[in-house]
Amino acid sequence: MTAPTPSSVWCEYALIGGTVERDVSITIEDGRFTGVVPSTAPSPGTTRLPGITLPGFANAHSHAFHRALRSRVQAERGSFWTWRDVMYTAAQRLEPASYYRLARAVFAEMVLAGTSVVGEFHYLHHQANGSAYGEPSAMSYALLTAAEEAGIRITLLEALYLHGGLRADGYAPPNETQRRFTDGSATSWLARTERIQPNDGQRIGAAIHSVRSVDPDSMKPIVDWARQQSAPIHAHVSEQRAENEQCQAFHGCTPVELFESVGALDNNFTAVHATHLTDHDIDLLGHCQCTVCMCPTTERDLGDGIGPTADLTSGGVALSLGSDSHAVIDQMAEARAVELNERLRSEQRGIHSAAELLDMATTTGHASLGWDDAGAIEIGNRADLTTVSLSSERTAGANHDTLCETVVFASTASDISSVIVDGAQVVSDGQHHSIDVASELTQSIEELLP
Repeated sequence: MTAPTPSSVWCEYALIGGTVERDVSITIEDGRFTGVVPSTAPSPGTTRLPGITLPGFANAHSHAFHRALRSRVQAERGSFWTWRDVMYTAAQRLEPASYYRLARAVFAEMVLAGTSVVGEFHYLHHQANGSAYGEPSAMSYALLTAAEEAGIRITLLEALYLHGGLRADGYAPPNETQRRFTDGSATSWLARTERIQPNDGQRIGAAIHSVRSVDPDSMKPIVDWARQQSAPIHAHVSEQRAENEQCQAFHGCTPVELFESVGALDNNFTAVHATHLTDHDIDLLGHCQCTVCMCPTTERDLGDGIGPTADLTSGGVALSLGSDSHAVIDQMAEARAVELNERLRSEQRGIHSAAELLDMATTTGHASLGWDDAGAIEIGNRADLTTVSLSSERTAGANHDTLCETVVFASTASDISSVIVDGAQVVSDGQHHSIDVASELTQSIEELLP
C-alpha cells in the first residue's frame, strides 16, 4: 500500500531550530518543507499531529542481520568474541532473498521507532563459500530494496573486509565465515561498489571494517574513492581494548593514529564506537572535524565499555547515534544512554543537555551519512517528521518547558505515533502503513535461526 503524502500538517508542538514551538503549521511540496509557521490554527483538511514533532531520526550505524540475535545471546556469560561466534552462525545462513525479508522487517521496525534514514554498515557481500553471486552486489541490492519498501532512506556503507584478524606477527587470513565478507582486494571492492546503482533516497558510502580486517595499504584506495565522491566513510574504531593492543603491537600506533596516517580523517569520516581512546586520539578526531557514532545500547550489551563522550564533545568532535546490533531499536534510548553513561562515569548530571542529545539523533546523524538537507525542520529540507505522543503513561504530565527532556529521558519508541519520510506518511497511529512488522520479524528470524 502506498503511503499518503500530506501537503500540510499541523503540530501541537514542534522542535524548530532547537526551540519547542507551539501550534506549528507546516507545508510540504515534492517531499520538502515549503513553510514552517508557529502559533497558527490548523487549516481545514490538514493532517493533525498531536504531541511533540521532531525531525526524523538518523540511525547512523546498523548491521541489519544482527537483529536476529536479540535475546538469543543473553543466556550465558561471555564477551564480544563469544557473541561474535553466534553472529557468525547467522551470517553463514543468509542469502539475498532471506536477507531482503529480514532487512525489510528490521528497517520497518526502525521506521516505527521514528527513523527516517539508516546507515547500513554492510560487509556480508558474497556466497557462503566466498564466491560471487551472479550479480556481484546481490546482497547490497537486497538491502536497498528492503529499505525502499520499508519507507526509509538509506546510506549503504559498503565495507572493505580483507583479513581474519590482526596478530603481533601480522594479518591472519579470513576464516570460513569471513570468506563471504571479503572482496579479496581494495581493487575488487572498488570494481564492485562502483557498479551499484542506488535509487532515489539511497546513497552509497564507504566503510573500512576495522584495523583488524583491513591493512593500511588497502585503506588508501577506499579513502581516495570516498574523497573523490564526497561520500561518507565509516569505520569501527577502538571498540575493544584487544583491538588497540593488537594495533599497537603490530603497527606501533592506535587505530585512530593509523587512520590518520592513511589520510582517512576529515569531516566525512565517522569513527564508530571509539570506546577506548587516548587523549591524542581525541585531539586528532577533533582537529580533523570527524564524527563519532556512539551505539550505547550495543556497547552496554556487549560489555565493551563507556565511550568518552564528554571529552569528545569538549574536543570538538560531533556525535551521532546508532543501534548497531539492534539489542534495542530506539533512538531515544541511545540518546538517553549517552548522558546516563556519563553520569555513572563522572558522578555528575547534565553533561549533555536534552537538546544536544536530540541533535545527535537528528542533524548530526544525517550529516554523517551524507544527508545535509535533512535532520532539521526548516524550509528547503527533506520533509521528515517524527511525532512523540504525550498521552502515554511514560509521557503524561509533561509541560511545554520540559518537552525535550520528556522525549529523551521518559519516552520510548512505543510512544512514536506518526512518521513522515520525504513527505510521505509511513506510520500513523503507531502502525506501519504497509508492513506487519512483528509478523515479518518473527517469520524471517525463525527462518534464519529456528
